[in-house]
Amino acid sequence: MNELLTDVKKLHEETLENLKSSKANNTLRAYKSDFKDFGAFCSKHGFNSMPTEPKVVSLYLTHLSGVSKISTLRRRLVSIGIVHKLKGHYLDTKHPVIIENLMGIKRKKGSIQKGKKPILINHLKQIINVIDEQKIEKIKKLRNKTLILLGFGGGFRRTELISIDHEDIDFVQEGIKITVKRSKTDQFGEGMIKGLPYFSNEKYCPVTNLKNWLTLSKIKTGPIFRRFSKGSNLTSHRLTDQSVVLIIKDCLKLAGIENQNFSGHSLRSGFATVAAESGADERSIMAMTGHKTTQMVRRYIKEANLFKNNALNKIKI
Repeated sequence: MNELLTDVKKLHEETLENLKSSKANNTLRAYKSDFKDFGAFCSKHGFNSMPTEPKVVSLYLTHLSGVSKISTLRRRLVSIGIVHKLKGHYLDTKHPVIIENLMGIKRKKGSIQKGKKPILINHLKQIINVIDEQKIEKIKKLRNKTLILLGFGGGFRRTELISIDHEDIDFVQEGIKITVKRSKTDQFGEGMIKGLPYFSNEKYCPVTNLKNWLTLSKIKTGPIFRRFSKGSNLTSHRLTDQSVVLIIKDCLKLAGIENQNFSGHSLRSGFATVAAESGADERSIMAMTGHKTTQMVRRYIKEANLFKNNALNKIKI
């Protein structure tokens, strides 16, 4: 009997580990953060947060609706539901009191999302030019240039960018192949390979700059994008995704570009927008960015063609 109880306990522990492993660490942290906010709301108003009931969740969403986007409300709802499941409680997140409330909020607020600005070709060139003009160590310049050019050229998410190891890189005659081991839409680690060709202009070529960076930094293994310690000494520590954001914003500011509406995502959205402007179809864009659905890519294409296919172009005044 004791052996049976021990086996059941072990199975229970392994099952909990499997449930945790089914989500990326960043996703789990987001769930916890969202649920913490919901817990604070419940505590303040005398409600139970675990387990809770649909009408309480609906009140919480109404509470958020004054300052948050619809996408944020939907994410919070998912987080509350997932945390309940992980704790062994059932919560009907599709209960009419929740869904009808969300529909009413959406109708009142509208659901259009204003994303961060993409980094376009003119921005990219201004950034690289201003980095070259900086009075800092060559090794820092080259790291930042390579980070930005590779992030743009590969349509990388910033978490994918900082996760690249030397072992993921394969230089070939046409350019470079980079293995992305895991991404936001690839939670099971199936991986994908991105191919970046050489640019005719070496100054803005991600492949050429990456070669130069690896030669100068003498990186032979491990993360290719690393932090510097005091005295501009390159460490073995991988850059954080927040570091990518700060580098981009600092470079934009140096180039005289208002940086408030740009983010780490601006490199990825910039690639998709510029590719669409240049006539690339959605399938080839998705092959580089790794998008699983066409919804976001079609939004980039639509924005890129806003003036190209504008009816006003046919009007002569």
